[in-house]
Amino acid sequence: GKLSHGMHFLLTNDDGVDAPGLAALESAVRELPGMQVTVVAPMSEQSQCGHRVTTATPLVTEQRGERRFAVEGTPADCVRVALFGLALDVDWVLSGINQGGNLGQDIVISGTVAAAREATYHGVKAMSFSHYVKRGWPLDWTRAASWVRGLITERMRAPIQAGRFWNFNLPHLEAEARERPEVVRALPARGPLPVAFARSPEEGAEHRTEYLYAGSYADRPRDPGSDVDVCFGGKISMSEIAI
Repeated sequence: GKLSHGMHFLLTNDDGVDAPGLAALESAVRELPGMQVTVVAPMSEQSQCGHRVTTATPLVTEQRGERRFAVEGTPADCVRVALFGLALDVDWVLSGINQGGNLGQDIVISGTVAAAREATYHGVKAMSFSHYVKRGWPLDWTRAASWVRGLITERMRAPIQAGRFWNFNLPHLEAEARERPEVVRALPARGPLPVAFARSPEEGAEHRTEYLYAGSYADRPRDPGSDVDVCFGGKISMSEIAI
């Protein structure tokens, strides 16, 4: 049920219930006064699963502590189990913080974003959070949590149209950068992800070839003013996504 003096947040992700990004999101929310928090997240990593849902097999759900559940399913499944299996009364669904960006074309591929979209279909307000990653740079989850805490507080106070949710992407800045970057409202990029394959014939199998994805995320098109352009440029992208 709902606390009389606060709000009830449902937290989920697609990196799995034990992922550091989810722990960062949880720490961000737990520092807000009077908030009730329930975690319902996938038992294992479900990255790039999009909005896949499970209807033909049971969704095994394991309690991992007080108001903490792991589901053998996708992020969208987790939201469904939370709302209709556990019958939780929640004010917001927060998904993330994903380890890796969810910009432009990623939005339909992402399990992180799908959880927010599923909530929105059921009339629950939602936000998804992702952290662009530059290879070889350390990821500061404490810093990410502090940025996200402010974003949540600001969006909770701001109106959003029914049938829409917020998608945020944090930039990967130098270790010494502490101050939260500028938040820029941006439309998702329309340019495609870079698709390239390393091709090799399968050992000992005639007529079979292996194609290994070899596209570089960092080399994607930076449509001017898009979420990719904003985030790659060192600012936080904020997109209002319609279902």
